[in-house]
Amino acid sequence: MSTTMASSSSVTYYPPSKEIPLFHPSLIPRSVTRELPAGYTMRPIRAADYDRGVLDVLRVLTTVGDIQREEFEAQFNYWFKHNDTYFTLVIVNEFDRVVGVGSAVVERKLIHKCGNVTHIEDIAVARSEQGKKLGLHIIHALTDIGKSQGAYKVILDCSEDNVRFYEKCGFVRVGVEMSLKFGEIPKPSL
Repeated sequence: MSTTMASSSSVTYYPPSKEIPLFHPSLIPRSVTRELPAGYTMRPIRAADYDRGVLDVLRVLTTVGDIQREEFEAQFNYWFKHNDTYFTLVIVNEFDRVVGVGSAVVERKLIHKCGNVTHIEDIAVARSEQGKKLGLHIIHALTDIGKSQGAYKVILDCSEDNVRFYEKCGFVRVGVEMSLKFGEIPKPSL
């Protein structure tokens, strides 16, 4: 495995190929992959998924921006170097196009006896593929990955519109999400 980071002129991969998965596929439970519709496969993201439409799927969820191949590959390389923390998986259809994506990030804490918490992030399913329970399968796989990494809990943030979906996945409302977006910081009142 190369330890050279991406340079501005070319990208050197940590994995020797753009088809190397981010993490070992055995972390994705067979109990989840067996439930996918015929012709669909769930697997860890690969650098080559840039060309399979992973960013288009994420655009269903939020603003993605104009991410160039080199930026995507540099991000993948970072994740690959830290693949005990970042677990992004995709669902591809029979045409090898990405139709679903989701991530789990393992946070190593001091509380709960140096316990781990898994954050589920960026769950997205292509509009043409919604209604096939692909999002549910992604959530179940990421939850199991979190548990396999020793997490004492799995958490996520969602919009009010998605609360019912996540309740169907077994999640319950706890606390309040707060956010401070840089570039949008209000001036403090004195």
